[in-house]
Amino acid sequence: MKPDSFNGIVQSNRHSWIDYARGIAIFLVLYRHVFEGIKRSGLNTENYSFLEHANIIFFSFRMPLFFIISGIFIIKSLQKRGLREFIQNKWQLLLYPYILWAAIQISIQWLLGDYVNAQRSYKDYLYIFVLPREIDQFWYLYALFNVSILYAITSIKLKLSRLAQLILGLVFFFISSQVVQNSIHLGGLKHGGFFYDILHYYIFIAIGDVIASFIMKKENVKLFSSWKSFIIILPVFAACQWYFLQVNVSHNSTSYVEDYQPFRFLLIALSGCIFMTVVSFILQKYNTAKWLHFIGFYSLYIYLMHVLASAATRIFLTKVFGIGSVPLLLLLGITMGLIVPILFYTFATRFGAWWLFSLQKPENKKLTSKNLVAV
Repeated sequence: MKPDSFNGIVQSNRHSWIDYARGIAIFLVLYRHVFEGIKRSGLNTENYSFLEHANIIFFSFRMPLFFIISGIFIIKSLQKRGLREFIQNKWQLLLYPYILWAAIQISIQWLLGDYVNAQRSYKDYLYIFVLPREIDQFWYLYALFNVSILYAITSIKLKLSRLAQLILGLVFFFISSQVVQNSIHLGGLKHGGFFYDILHYYIFIAIGDVIASFIMKKENVKLFSSWKSFIIILPVFAACQWYFLQVNVSHNSTSYVEDYQPFRFLLIALSGCIFMTVVSFILQKYNTAKWLHFIGFYSLYIYLMHVLASAATRIFLTKVFGIGSVPLLLLLGITMGLIVPILFYTFATRFGAWWLFSLQKPENKKLTSKNLVAV
């Protein structure tokens, strides 16, 4: 039996739902980034409102889902390693690849400025540390590192309980909405810079930690994998997503609810996370849709490289073959955004270039439980 892993913790088949959940989340991440890339390239997407609506709906829960999954294991990892080794582990597995691949992507975009959507300069390298949202998708890794370290420090040094962490997360979350609504520049940084992401996503790490003992109990697997649970949460999920879509569309935005109705957004995001968790447990139960489990297993490497792979695909298809079909470009962009990073990672590690992805050398040429992180 092939082991699954998460933040260095070996999992049994009972926990393979985690890779399914990450597979769903990383697929939705690609959907948004590929679709946004198509729009920014100047192609007409007005005739595909259903694609835009899907883009808005997926925006409501995919990133909170990533943080909640990470939060489920944060204390267990901290107890296993201790604070110092925990911080070192996060640096090696999160911050290092973030800095390296952000610099690589900026360099490629700068060199190919006439062909890509992003216009880069030397200033963009500074954004890696202060304005991560200015460099495409990479902000998440920086945010996950910062939030995880802060949560670990407050848990160990301040000895905050899970309830206290949850309350602190709610306070942070409310402050983050005020930062956006009032255009507050924390530390002189645009909309708070990386501070905003810490404030905004701390709550989801806390939620993951709060539910960890419940969701990981063997006796609760039946509850999450039952069709009864699916039927109960489905209408709640649908109603929340309908509201999220209608309000955002009325304001010509993908984030109006998130920015101006923060606590409604919190409920909407949680309904999406719960629904996707139930779906993941059901997929685990029937051992089906294995491709989702597979891409979830490689989600970090997909996250690092998918923008480069999908953008190259779009440019090649539009410039060389003159393809302008939005659905086709979306499909092929997502496909190549999933396949290319996995192939690149496989060949890179096989030929000794493991350092492109982590400072921890894998024990062998295959993906191991020590070098896979929750992304």
